[in-house]
Amino acid sequence: MAVVGGRSTSPAKRQAARANGRTRKKPHALFSSRSEEWATPPALFAKLDAEFGFSLDPCATPENAKCSSFYTRDDDGLSKPWHGSVFMNPPYGDTIGLWMAKAWEEARRGALVVCLVPARVDTAWWHDYAARGEVRFLRGRLRFGGAVQSAPFPSAIVIFRPAAVLG
Repeated sequence: MAVVGGRSTSPAKRQAARANGRTRKKPHALFSSRSEEWATPPALFAKLDAEFGFSLDPCATPENAKCSSFYTRDDDGLSKPWHGSVFMNPPYGDTIGLWMAKAWEEARRGALVVCLVPARVDTAWWHDYAARGEVRFLRGRLRFGGAVQSAPFPSAIVIFRPAAVLG
């Protein structure tokens, strides 16, 4: 048995941890499927806000809202109309495809929607929606919220510009 971090571990446990792709006994919720919420890095938001002047955050909590107008989970941003310049950092779980579909639809109705999403180019939602927008891949890995380490995935900004209004 080896002693790692002050605790004894067996070769079988170390092998299992490697097979699971982690070195910690319990991964932090921020880097697992236990958390779908990844708080937007303030510097990234400030840079995007300077470019786009956001007026709505449809995927917020009162603690992490980036705009004065925002929808919480209880408000259900998927069922509400979006307007103006929208910043969307959606939950990164099973519903991300619904959020990307909504972003695309709201851009067709006249909103400008800027999405911070994981760069999961092998997914259906990426091909169905993200690929239709202007995609800016971010260099390196983001450090979300107050995280000590960077995210275990690359990120991208997807911009859905308003559809041209025909007169």
